[in-house]
Amino acid sequence: MAGVAGFVVIVAAALSLSGCADLGYYWQSVGGHISLMEAARPVNDWLADSHTPEKLKERLALSQRIRRFAVTELDEPDNASYHRYADLHRSAAVWNVVAAPEFSLTLKTWCFPVAGCVGYRGYFNEAAARREAARLKAQGLEVSVYGVPAYSTLGWMNWAGGDPLLSTFINYPEGELARIIFHELAHQVLYVPGDTVFNESYATAVERLGSARWLAERASPAARDEYARFDARRRQFRALTQATRRQLAAIYKENEAAALDKSKLVAMKNRALQEFRDSYAKLKASWGGYAGYDAWVAGANNASFGAQAAYDELVPAFEALFARGGGNWPRFYDAVKRLAALPKDERIKALEPNGPLHGESSGG
Repeated sequence: MAGVAGFVVIVAAALSLSGCADLGYYWQSVGGHISLMEAARPVNDWLADSHTPEKLKERLALSQRIRRFAVTELDEPDNASYHRYADLHRSAAVWNVVAAPEFSLTLKTWCFPVAGCVGYRGYFNEAAARREAARLKAQGLEVSVYGVPAYSTLGWMNWAGGDPLLSTFINYPEGELARIIFHELAHQVLYVPGDTVFNESYATAVERLGSARWLAERASPAARDEYARFDARRRQFRALTQATRRQLAAIYKENEAAALDKSKLVAMKNRALQEFRDSYAKLKASWGGYAGYDAWVAGANNASFGAQAAYDELVPAFEALFARGGGNWPRFYDAVKRLAALPKDERIKALEPNGPLHGESSGG
């Protein structure tokens, strides 16, 4: 769910900081990333090592075929990233903390060099993430902590070996493995400081379009079937969470307009969340009891719904932009870069159906 994606750890920028009031946070970012990089070895070394399990060798070989596909078919960067592998011996690469007010889906933001202002704070240590979450909760915010299997350094670390493949996602279904690689490489093509929704929606569109093509052209029937089941559940769950997000947003908007009594607002919010949980229980039953989203549902709040929005909100618009460009990847990236050059509000308007990019020709 909102974890398979490109959360940026500002390592390169952190290395240049000194005397910062939040130096401890930057230091854990630098130290965590250095440890991750030190654990990485070239994929070819893993493949040649007799102690490497055969299943891992198969997955690493698959990752390199996907990596080459990203370059030759999706026009993504041909660089050092994803040619090395690290076994992290933990469940996530980083843990992100997100927070939102009691009656709003707007995330609290933190500002960093290079990345600009973003709606999350990443930690390489889960305990540290939960300490930050407790601090924010004490301020009256709703908080969510979730593990992220991969993140991007935006190509800044390619000189040092690039972003590695990780044990946190190497065994994902084939289509999902492709999605992660395509998504993270998309951030190396383009990243707009301070606009998380634009960045993540764009990269999510790239991963969806790219993985669909990979599965259609390169995957086995068994891999396609496995991924179809996996993705069907995800799409159904996302549709449910999107509907709940819209319902909550409407409740909070009504409060702004009518200045509702707090007890009434709390009751409306709780009713929407209970309807969400009831709908999820029915959905889960239709999946034969698949429990992969149980933890997310149990902790669902404004922060988790707000964080998920970054990955959904503009994806259809980016997919439509790709289609208007005739499915040509360089043309698509050029169009996205032109959008990125606009002021933030104008980017959104340009992506709308009647926006200035709507009439772009698919030819030429």
